[in-house]
Amino acid sequence: MTSSPNLGALYGAAGTETTFLGLAAAPELSAVTAPMALIGAPGATPYASVGSYCAEGPDALRLATRAFTANLDHHDFDLGGRLFPRPELRAVDCGNLPHQEGQPAANREAIRTAIATLLERGAVPLLMGGDDSVPIPMLEAVNARAAAEGRKLTVLQIDAHIDWRDSHMDETQGLSSTMRRASELSQVERIVQVGARGIGSAGVNDVADALAWGVTFVPGRTFHRIGAAAVLEMIPRGADVVICIDADALDPGILPGVIGRAPGGLSYGDVCDLIEGVAARGRIRAMDFVEFMPERDVDGIGALTFARIIMTSMGVIARAVDAG
Repeated sequence: MTSSPNLGALYGAAGTETTFLGLAAAPELSAVTAPMALIGAPGATPYASVGSYCAEGPDALRLATRAFTANLDHHDFDLGGRLFPRPELRAVDCGNLPHQEGQPAANREAIRTAIATLLERGAVPLLMGGDDSVPIPMLEAVNARAAAEGRKLTVLQIDAHIDWRDSHMDETQGLSSTMRRASELSQVERIVQVGARGIGSAGVNDVADALAWGVTFVPGRTFHRIGAAAVLEMIPRGADVVICIDADALDPGILPGVIGRAPGGLSYGDVCDLIEGVAARGRIRAMDFVEFMPERDVDGIGALTFARIIMTSMGVIARAVDAG
């Protein structure tokens, strides 16, 4: 045999699906009625030294789900039943936002507007990046909505890096500053950051600033010692939570398609336990999945792993909506 067997064909998938999991396309955001909506953002504010290096991430993750498109109603053992318990709980795929290289302000505004529209429609936004500058305008939109409704927010970041630089390469809106910018938002009262390890862009002063603000850090080695249950105790019951997931939080052995590989990362099960636990304790208001770089992937294993995390997130949110 000279080529890999087509698993999708074996399952009955047509192999021509272009949306994530073959879900219904919803290009008109103002008409979304689904409980959650996936939307791709190829980038926001890239550094000039690397450009929009994760721009192909959203479509690569969609492609990774083609094998499962004929099996949405089969039993998912990670969720204990169908991915979506009822058809009306299915997510929709809103496609990719327009992306203009060299126009970061326009990119950020497109993301802010899209997330604000989905929140207004009552959908949980699932933002698929793109580099880790993409969450900044998403968080701004969620914050504005929370302020209008008089709610406070908890941010759970799952990432190998803490992203607390005030500025890097004369840019304050880049991927190294995401959590610093989150800390400045009016409704963000708690930030829990899980998975940091190795050497990243953070300086000693950045860590000190984060701790002074009140961040709770759970480095990768600490997480492996205390587990997800202990981390979830740091999330207040009844909290409104935004979950920010960087692909490099996971171990490169199962998700190699990232720019900054570091040993000692979380497993697929670890991340799923955190997502499921947050939904049990509070309410997931928005999620992002960023920093997947298909050009660095190995045999599609990273795309499969990250796509499965998105799928599991959809199932968890669907169950939370179903439970009321």
